[in-house]
Amino acid sequence: MSKYHKKPITYVDYLSVNVMDLKRSVTFYEKVLGFQVLTREKNRVVLTADGKRPLLILEHPEEVMPKGKRTTGLYHFALLVPERNQLANFLQFLKEHRLPYGASDHILTEALYINDPDGNGIEMYYDKKKEDFPGNVDSLEMATLPLDEENLLREQDGEWQHLPDGTIIGHIHLHVNDLKEAEEFYVDTLGFSIVAQYPGALFISDGGYHHHLGLNVWQGEGAETPPENSVGLNWYTIVLKDKEKREEVVKRLSANEYFIQQDGEDFLTRDPAGNYIYLFV
Repeated sequence: MSKYHKKPITYVDYLSVNVMDLKRSVTFYEKVLGFQVLTREKNRVVLTADGKRPLLILEHPEEVMPKGKRTTGLYHFALLVPERNQLANFLQFLKEHRLPYGASDHILTEALYINDPDGNGIEMYYDKKKEDFPGNVDSLEMATLPLDEENLLREQDGEWQHLPDGTIIGHIHLHVNDLKEAEEFYVDTLGFSIVAQYPGALFISDGGYHHHLGLNVWQGEGAETPPENSVGLNWYTIVLKDKEKREEVVKRLSANEYFIQQDGEDFLTRDPAGNYIYLFV
C-alpha cells in the first residue's frame, strides 16, 4: 500500500454514493472498472478490489433523484492502482470497447477519467515513481498536460479484467460552495495542509502527498447542497492515526460549532458545503 495511505498519515479510505438503478450500476462497476461484490442487500451493494476491504458502497435510496446541476458534492473519486502497466491495461480496455474517457498527465501522476451511468466522476490513476519525474520537478508540482497514451500503452501486459489487488481510494475531489469556508474546515479544523491552489480550487493533503482531497467551486460560489436522496455522494471516510488524534479533531469541530455526531464507535461530521464524513481510526 502507498505510504501516504496508512497510519500515521490522515487519508481517505472509502465512500458511499447514491445511484438511480442499482442493478445497472453494479453491472457497470463490475464489467468496466472490475470491482467485485463483497456484500449485497436489497438497496445496498458493497464493492471491493481484493475481496476483503470495502472501497465503494452503492446505495439506492427511496424516491431517488437524478444528479442535480450546480450543486455541491462529488466531482470524482480516484482509484489508485499500484503499477503503471495496470493503468495501461485499463486504457487499452477503454479503447477496445470505445468507451468515452479523458486522460491527463499531472506530472506526478497519470490519470484516466470516466463517468458512471449516473454521471458520478471516476478517476483511475498511477503515482509516478520519483525516478520518472521530469528534471527539476518539485515533489509536489502538478499541472494538467496531455497524456502520452502511446507511451503508456507500451506498458500494457494483459487484459483488464478486474481491479488489481492493492487498488485503493487515492483521493476524493469535491464540489464545495465557498473555498474559504472549506479551508477553515479541512485545514484549520481537520488538520490537512494546503499543497496547491488553482483558480477556484484547493488541493490538500497530509504527510506530503500531492493531494488526499481536492476542493473546488466550479459549480459556482454558493452552490446548493443537494437533497440526501439525490444521486451522488452519500458520505466518505477519513482515517486518523489514533483515538487521541480523533478526540483533538472532534474537540475542534465542536468548538467551531460544526456538526458532529457519534455513531457507535465512529464520529460523523459535515463540511460547510454539506458533504458528510465519517472519522475513523
